[in-house]
Amino acid sequence: MSSLPARLPGRPLGAGEKPLTQQFLTLTLGNELFALPIEHIREIIEFGGLTEIPLMPAFLRGVINLRGAVVPVIDLAVRFGRQRTQIARRTCIVILEVAQGDGVQLLGVIVDAVNAVLAVEAQQVEPRPAFGTHIRADFIGGILKQNEKFVIVLDIPRVLSIEELAELVGNLDQAQG
Repeated sequence: MSSLPARLPGRPLGAGEKPLTQQFLTLTLGNELFALPIEHIREIIEFGGLTEIPLMPAFLRGVINLRGAVVPVIDLAVRFGRQRTQIARRTCIVILEVAQGDGVQLLGVIVDAVNAVLAVEAQQVEPRPAFGTHIRADFIGGILKQNEKFVIVLDIPRVLSIEELAELVGNLDQAQG
């Protein structure tokens, strides 16, 4: 399901040059809109078949079997310090590829609903605000405006930092030990 950003035909991007357009998957968490850069997305699946793991932090809802691979599933709302996502008809799991060392780790995130794929001009992505959002500022990659609403573009490597998530799990283990 990965899609590459558009380029001018016959002209490769130069070093440090940004693509002319970027694609984002928009999703809903509670009553807010978020966007994920499409290059991180592997696939979107219906919610189901989740195996909960005891004694894990609240943000780690469990694991799923994705064609033989064990994939941890994170409740994005809990990761943002909110209430646990209530499973409904449109709830789904977005499977993301997150860089880890030399390889890629698959992680699933639970969201209330996925909406659409947006293709936007690079200059339409505004820098992140220093204040006024309900999530950590370093989780925000930018802001988009869509139909008079603001959409928060998530910085996937920060939101789903394997090192930070492992540290949170380790801190829970120490607190229980």
